[in-house]
Amino acid sequence: MTAATGAGRAKGAAQYEAHYASLLAPHYTWMLGGDLEAAVSAQLDLLRGLGLPREQPGAGSFAIDLGAGPGPGALALARLGFTDVAAVDTSEELLDELVRHAAETGAAAVRPVRDDIRSYPRTVASGSVEVVLCLGDTLPHLPHRSDVLALLVEISGVLAQGGSFVATYREQEKVARGTDRFLPVRSTEDRILTCFLEYVDEDTLLVHDLLHTRDGAGWHLETSAYPKLRLTAGRLEEQCAEVGLRVRHHETGPRGMRVLHAVKP
Repeated sequence: MTAATGAGRAKGAAQYEAHYASLLAPHYTWMLGGDLEAAVSAQLDLLRGLGLPREQPGAGSFAIDLGAGPGPGALALARLGFTDVAAVDTSEELLDELVRHAAETGAAAVRPVRDDIRSYPRTVASGSVEVVLCLGDTLPHLPHRSDVLALLVEISGVLAQGGSFVATYREQEKVARGTDRFLPVRSTEDRILTCFLEYVDEDTLLVHDLLHTRDGAGWHLETSAYPKLRLTAGRLEEQCAEVGLRVRHHETGPRGMRVLHAVKP
């Protein structure tokens, strides 16, 4: 990797973190529908539908949620019976929200880890993890396409035999044109969030978030943007195979998100 490439990745990661810190973090649960418990239930249904867990988790069973946000995936893992769930995210605000909700619901198994999702797996013992989640379009937030393969290498290394990797992401193979590049995310009486997509090259698009909020003085507009990878289903399956993960399920799921479930044989 050249110095220029390394600087580019660092810049992309910094833009993503700054975007969440300055704009999205306070509104993230609202983006999910405003009900964290409903989001947890949706993740429970997803994981159970994929046949997880493969057997009832015992004492010391370890699972990881990479890019956990406020924790719907991590909390779902705890409710499935995993006794140690690492919820990894770089956003302190989102992890604080997770901690509050875990305390309210008695999810003692969940522990917040403020770290880069690329770095944390390197701190985990080989073959010690039953499930690794990477939900909610987390993979496309990686700075460079090669980072996806590098992360999959780490995930494969920490998974136990028979362990599962589950990812949800939005495929961006097709180019949206004209007004199709404007995507409504959610709107309520006091908030409206819209995305605008700008295609940079075959690997990257720039996501512009336009957030309107209303108070007594009227509407206010906040804007921010960050780069996002254009992942394709075929390439992601190839990368899983490269690192020794066998894809069991890979289809379009709720809200147009692709759902991938791969297992370490």
